[in-house]
Formats: sequence, structure tokens, C-alpha cells
Amino acid sequence: MNTKQAVAARILDLCNQRDLAINTLANLSGVSPSTVYSILGEKSQNPGIVSLKKICDGLDISLREFFDCDLFDHLEQEIK
Repeated sequence: MNTKQAVAARILDLCNQRDLAINTLANLSGVSPSTVYSILGEKSQNPGIVSLKKICDGLDISLREFFDCDLFDHLEQEIK
């Protein structure tokens, strides 16, 4: 799993835990639904930290809490 895939999986997991639709998350976060969908899909290979911070704010968690997950412990090396 690469970093982008881990970020997408984490967002989906947090939405599932909170029973939130993606559009609802976007509204709570103050970002457009297309931004969230591009982070979750293949369109955005490098989600911006400001967008991730807004998503965390919408989920009422800190960036530290977002990345404090096993998904980020054993990521593939991104330098190729």
C-alpha cells in the first residue's frame, strides 16, 4: 500500500465509523465533494495537507489522530 492509498483508506474508515457519507464529510469540512472524491480516487496522487487538515476538522480529529493508525506503519517507499 502506498501513502495515497493509505490516506484514502483512512478517510473511508473514519467515515464508516461515523456513518458519514462522502458528501456530508465534504460539507462538514468546507471542501468540495469533488476534492474529497479526487483524494479517494485516482485523480489526486498527492492530497494537500491543507485539504487533509480541513477533512480532519470535519471529522473532529487532529492530524496526529488521523495518521495514528496501523495503515501508516508499513508503507511502501515512495522514492523510486
